[in-house]
Amino acid sequence: MQIAETFRAPVWTQDSTGAWHFVTLPADLSERIRTLTTGLRKPFGSFRVKARTGLSSWETSLFADTKRKAFLLPLKADVRRKEKIALGDTIEVTVVLGFL
Repeated sequence: MQIAETFRAPVWTQDSTGAWHFVTLPADLSERIRTLTTGLRKPFGSFRVKARTGLSSWETSLFADTKRKAFLLPLKADVRRKEKIALGDTIEVTVVLGFL
């Protein structure tokens, strides 16, 4: 089974991760993913997904963030460059679960 969900979220960085940029998945989508992936997640609550924004797509992992009670999606530097995404931009992202 494959599930694709689209959402909009602002791009941010976390001091401890240096140049890594993220978007936070909405709470309702995070809860749905948490339910669907029970017993399937790897360390740090990670789960493999395919992501797409604009014309770019990439494979990555979502990471559970207990502080935000949501999953985080890292944005690769080459995707940010190709799509001209800057810190603070609100972008539309589609995540696909169950592609592997």
